[in-house]
Amino acid sequence: MAVYTEVSDEELSAFAAQYDLGAVLSCKGIAEGVENSNFLLVTETGPYILTLYEKRTKREDLPFFLGLMEHLSEHGVDCPLPVHARDGEALHELCGRPAVIVTFLKGMWPRRIQPQHCAQLGEALARLHLAGAGFDMTRSNALSLAGWQDLFARCAERADEVRPGLRDTLAAELDALAAHWPNGLPGGVIHADLFPDNVFFSGERLSGLIDFYFACNDFLAYDIAICMNAWCFEADGSFNATKARQLLTNYQRVRPLSAEELSALPWLCRGSAVRFLLTRLYDWLNHPPGAFVRPKDPLEYLRKLRFHQTVRSVGAYALDDGGSYDI
Repeated sequence: MAVYTEVSDEELSAFAAQYDLGAVLSCKGIAEGVENSNFLLVTETGPYILTLYEKRTKREDLPFFLGLMEHLSEHGVDCPLPVHARDGEALHELCGRPAVIVTFLKGMWPRRIQPQHCAQLGEALARLHLAGAGFDMTRSNALSLAGWQDLFARCAERADEVRPGLRDTLAAELDALAAHWPNGLPGGVIHADLFPDNVFFSGERLSGLIDFYFACNDFLAYDIAICMNAWCFEADGSFNATKARQLLTNYQRVRPLSAEELSALPWLCRGSAVRFLLTRLYDWLNHPPGAFVRPKDPLEYLRKLRFHQTVRSVGAYALDDGGSYDI
């Protein structure tokens, strides 16, 4: 979340007039994230989130994202709901950008991750995966093996500006992932970006999930790997096995993982680390001028990758050994 497109009062009023939300009382930019322009919109009927989709979000993907939120909400997942205008459509245009208003989800994301946060995340992620099983739309993961190679090609020439030797490190890891990426694991709809700032808590309880704009179809266990990288490392780069155990065991209370999924987890974690290393590297090298938010450090995910490269079995993630894997 960030603000890349400014919206005038006149443009906002004309846009909001399409909805039965009452008069606009305030609209404030949200300066977090890196993808789209987001605003806290307050009208006479309450608070909402207004999102303008920037160039990296494809318009043809938006029906999938919006439909998925409605489907998940109908199946018990607490998440924002797209607001439909009087013409029955949720998606409209504002300042030359596709735009949508979604309901406001109460709560705050945790700034200091504790094991109990990871426990609730594991359960919520498993319930999301089960709820997504009946969603009849599909979207391929543009940020999997082929997408990583494309991103690397666009960053390779300047990668060593961020860290000497980074280009060769990434090239070698991409070769390893291409050779060892798993096949045939259980798949379905994944969130694909369930970082702490996309998970809200109200008091001690998880209150909902937001930001489904990377959601796609892929291995369900890959979503777990993304969460392990995002939630189970400390600020000093160390891996917190207690947090990982809470995440994984509570996930499995709702949706047990197969032996094949457990065995593949180290490779999935490596792939997840490369995915975010590359997207952060690209953003670092191509930071839009005037954005309210600074790009995130890509080297954080290099450190996480280094840890996963030492893992030989799921036992390193604080679970019973699911079998070793060969390098």
